[in-house]
Amino acid sequence: MFNTLEVLSSGLSATRLRVNVIASNLANAETTRTPEGGPYKRKDIVQLAQELPGSFGSTLDRMTLSRPQVQAVVEDSAEPKKVFQPGHPDADKEGFVAYPNINVVTSMTDLMSASRLYQANVTAIETVRRMSQDAQQISARI
Repeated sequence: MFNTLEVLSSGLSATRLRVNVIASNLANAETTRTPEGGPYKRKDIVQLAQELPGSFGSTLDRMTLSRPQVQAVVEDSAEPKKVFQPGHPDADKEGFVAYPNINVVTSMTDLMSASRLYQANVTAIETVRRMSQDAQQISARI
């Protein structure tokens, strides 16, 4: 049970970070100037599955319990979108403005997916908690 809760709580943390990164991308979808210079760069998380020691692998063939772990938050290296806006203060000599390479529709879809994953983790934690309480009540009756 404790390994399950560890996996689920790691999933909550990773999903919360993913939601925050996506929200930051959406908030900066039109940011053409940053302190570092140039347009905002889209960010994404790199997530790995870390196998837990003493999981099901020793008992059941090919079944392991792994927890999600965020390895890094990385910037997208894609070129910014160039939009012809000669009157814009950030326009270059040819009149083009560099905008972040962020697709708002894709980002909103990712945000919905991440929020549903977060809710699924919360529901699973509540279920594990109830199962643990029920198991304690059963063992107390014996």
